[in-house]
Amino acid sequence: MIPVAEPSLSEKELEYVTDCLKSGWISSLGKYVPLFEQKFSQYCGVKYGIATSNGTTALHLALVTLGIGPGDEVIVPTLTFIATANAVTYTGARPVFVDAEPVTWNLDPAKIAEKITPHTRAIIPVHLYGHPANMDAIREIAHSYGLFVIEDAAEAHGAEYKGQKVGSLGDIACFSFSGNKIITTGEGGALLSNNHYWVERARLLRDHAMSRDRRYWHTEVGYNYHLTNVQAAIGVAQLERIDEFIARKRANARMYNSLLEKVAGLTLPPEEPWAKSVYCMYSILLEDSYGISRDQLMLRLRKAGIDSRPFFHPMHTLPPYKSHDRLPVAESLAAKGINLPSAVKLSADEISRVAGIVAEAPQVVVARARRPTPPCRSPGAAPDACLP
Repeated sequence: MIPVAEPSLSEKELEYVTDCLKSGWISSLGKYVPLFEQKFSQYCGVKYGIATSNGTTALHLALVTLGIGPGDEVIVPTLTFIATANAVTYTGARPVFVDAEPVTWNLDPAKIAEKITPHTRAIIPVHLYGHPANMDAIREIAHSYGLFVIEDAAEAHGAEYKGQKVGSLGDIACFSFSGNKIITTGEGGALLSNNHYWVERARLLRDHAMSRDRRYWHTEVGYNYHLTNVQAAIGVAQLERIDEFIARKRANARMYNSLLEKVAGLTLPPEEPWAKSVYCMYSILLEDSYGISRDQLMLRLRKAGIDSRPFFHPMHTLPPYKSHDRLPVAESLAAKGINLPSAVKLSADEISRVAGIVAEAPQVVVARARRPTPPCRSPGAAPDACLP
């Protein structure tokens, strides 16, 4: 089976993890955690950062650090993974869903203002599938209404907006390092900001709000959101290879594009002139003119030993957040979007094989549907009609 995503691990990860194990510091203390925090924030062009247990806890910490809680509202895109809305809900605040922009598939700035109320405190743009959101427009709205901007850059390590790396474009940024991301620590996350107070506040809350001056003295309710030293060791090694990974992701996307650009009915992944996408996922849309549905293509791929994923369900359609709102762009994108195999380890032959199935699937499926029904399978046929 050709997987949708898988990590690329080398001898360097093994070397650093072995060093970590030999040191005996395998929990949240040890040299690799602060080293990873420093190197990753530096890579993103941000002054400060802390590592967390995953991307969701990074989002939760960011919201709590900014004082967001019961009675507040936070603007989020409906088309993204549910963790973005869940983190808001954990604080007691309410996620308010906004439709997608049809070209980049990200939060539509033109739809934000109509959802802002006196209770709105923040906007969380998500850089979906590795393509940056339109941050200038979002920041302008946030500034006009006095709102925080929390970047959800879980899928966009190294992506750029007008030459500036994502993670450096809001008040606080959050990343994920799960196994399908550009770099991984197995599970893990990070919170970045140029505001020293916010980062130190988040660091305190990450450690059950234990006083730094008085051991086991807790000034408030905090959380255990640490990354382990073992995970950070993997992260340091992965970070040394991040440029290689991004170059490979972009090369894979170019190859896919060259093989699929003439296939009727496909919309290939966006890359706006002001953006550098990292193609965390190679994502396409199947238009009506493609001839078969997204789910039919997924079945055809699976039969050929190729994994794939649908786009996220818009969150306003999911049971925890079900509403009667119509957010038509996101709903349309979700119905026709598919993520093809996107691992950095994909070979050219594997990409060609996947693209070949995508190109030929409509003809194969339609041809099979037109085959005449064998007489023995016709309604009312005798039980022994197919016997020799």
